[in-house]
Amino acid sequence: MRKLLPLIGNPHGSGRSALTCRYRCGDACFHEVPNTSDNEYVGDVIARAYSRRSMLRSAAVVTVATAAGTAVTLGAGGGQSAEAAPSADPKAVSGEAARGLRFKAVAPNTDDRVTVPEGHDQNVVIRWGDPIVKGAPAFNPDKQTAAAQAGQFGYNNDFLSLLPLGGGYERQQLLVANHEYTDENLMFKGYDPANPTREQVEVAWAAHGLGVVVVQEDHRSGKLTAVGRHQLNRRLTATSEFRLTGPAAGSALLKTSADRTGTKVLGTLNNCSGGTTPWGTTLHGEENFNQYFANAGQVTDPAEAARLKRYGVSTGATERKWERFDKRFDCLQEPNESHRFGWVVELDPYDPNSVPRKRTALGRFKHEGAQPRLTEDGRPVVYMGDDERFDYFYKFVSSKQMKRGDSRAAKEHNLTLLDEGTLYVAKLTGDSPAAEVDGSGKLPADGQFDGSGVWIKLATASASGNVSHVEGMTAEEVFVFTRQAGDKVGATKMDRPEDIEPSPRTGRVYVVLTNNTDRGKAGKAGADEANPRNLNKHGQILELAENFDDPAGDGFAWRLFLVAGDPNDASTYFAGFPKEKVSPISCPDNVTFDPYGNLWISTDGNQLGSHDGLFGVATAGERRGELKQFLTVPRGAETCGPLVQDKRVLVAVQHPGEIDGASVEKPQSVWPDGPGRIVRPAVVSVWRKDGKNIGV
Repeated sequence: MRKLLPLIGNPHGSGRSALTCRYRCGDACFHEVPNTSDNEYVGDVIARAYSRRSMLRSAAVVTVATAAGTAVTLGAGGGQSAEAAPSADPKAVSGEAARGLRFKAVAPNTDDRVTVPEGHDQNVVIRWGDPIVKGAPAFNPDKQTAAAQAGQFGYNNDFLSLLPLGGGYERQQLLVANHEYTDENLMFKGYDPANPTREQVEVAWAAHGLGVVVVQEDHRSGKLTAVGRHQLNRRLTATSEFRLTGPAAGSALLKTSADRTGTKVLGTLNNCSGGTTPWGTTLHGEENFNQYFANAGQVTDPAEAARLKRYGVSTGATERKWERFDKRFDCLQEPNESHRFGWVVELDPYDPNSVPRKRTALGRFKHEGAQPRLTEDGRPVVYMGDDERFDYFYKFVSSKQMKRGDSRAAKEHNLTLLDEGTLYVAKLTGDSPAAEVDGSGKLPADGQFDGSGVWIKLATASASGNVSHVEGMTAEEVFVFTRQAGDKVGATKMDRPEDIEPSPRTGRVYVVLTNNTDRGKAGKAGADEANPRNLNKHGQILELAENFDDPAGDGFAWRLFLVAGDPNDASTYFAGFPKEKVSPISCPDNVTFDPYGNLWISTDGNQLGSHDGLFGVATAGERRGELKQFLTVPRGAETCGPLVQDKRVLVAVQHPGEIDGASVEKPQSVWPDGPGRIVRPAVVSVWRKDGKNIGV
């Protein structure tokens, strides 16, 4: 039996520190759940589903292509999966690990460093404060200014994308990063949370946003080095100009005293994960934007008060007190400003003069990420999760086809792809009787948590006019208040949908559900087949296959791929793989795929006593479900933005040292630069010392 490390103490009863909860999401998990709608829970649906099992047995069959090019099916109901789960008999699994996962797993640990497998090396690519824009000064933690930070790498790097430069620059790539939020306690000496100075606030504004920086490859290894002051390097901050586009642009719901057109926004906030498009742009999800806006509790208009409450906007003063320095962060003075955040941002990183666009057709909620795939006829489909307890996951299907090539006409056309199409929300049905889903995580009689689902139309955007599919809401209201639209149509309440990624090999979609310790509490939704554990502190990953492998379709089959936690816990599940042969994992968050089709999972808030880390898991073959830990991050840190290439793995090490009681004067981590130096979030590259491909 594997002996796990003792659980690190935390008064919040989670793997996150109270400091993380304050600065990351404004203590979201300690406020009332925003979703108080009475739409059906999955458990209610399951009870009826059992009585019509025969109908479910004849539901549509989903076909997807495996990496080998053969067809497999995932039954849509009745437990009739045509692809049986691998045997749980340890003797049935032999040979070496799946290709891409052939490394010695890192053991759980609490070391204050990035720990990588034997035979691997690493370097810090870029840190918070490193100058990237021409004219930016070297980082000086004792003399920070907003002007300096606006030209330096931002704070708390999250989503990462690497794009080719080409044109004779094969050894250079374009690194794009999100800068999600700021930890003022860890940034400024003598910081007083009750009385921040204007300079501190303006530095924080400049440390939020997006960063673009060229990186140079070492030809002998996977080492990457930032190229400072390159002409393509760029910083976008909380005061940079962004443009609203799509069906809600220009709406009265988005107009403010500073922007009478409802089309121009200053800044982007709390960018978490994102995506990279086939046409060469990057997508960035605005997540916990609600915490930056104050005084929603004093709004007297009943409709607007309800809207603000549904999005969890701060009822009183905010943690950072930005409302003292700019009225747009005060709901009483600028009631529409908060509506201008919570979108997916599209950036053209190849054009340093372009204005990024907030794509309103993709809906407004706490976007964790946005990863597109293409339909057979070339239309983008974007999958998105709303990172909140008991909220929903969505997809957007464009009505326009992507144009191939690098011509100016193709580029201009492709920058309109996410402005027209249909927004959907997911509703899931389990195929087991309610009595077999008891909240313990015990598998039902058919041996899997699985079922079918439908995509419910919310609204359609088009040049000829926008159409709402939700009774009682206009199209503009659906796009701006998407959560309420999901409530009205009875979408399925999930355990914090975070990153959602389609496999580039199989087309299957992996929905990451990080955790939900409110599941099953008095007055809250109990366990259901998609969310099978009450007081769910470890999370799960759902595997979804679109009917007939058509991303634009309105139906799908689903099953749980992983149910996370200590493998010694009977409630865990690793796609049927022998549990004594996997690494323990808790609180899956961001995901990506390697060149061999394996899913790589980063964690946030590990509940098993170890630091957060990065894990690879096989998604196909006899070793499907084999999960191995590749690295761990330093004390107080979270693993973000994973990228897995042939010869390197890239991670964003976010909020190192973010532990209760920590400050600049009393650091709780010495990473990355050692004792006596300020703790700094950074991007890390990992590679094999022998120069061979990762995991082979």
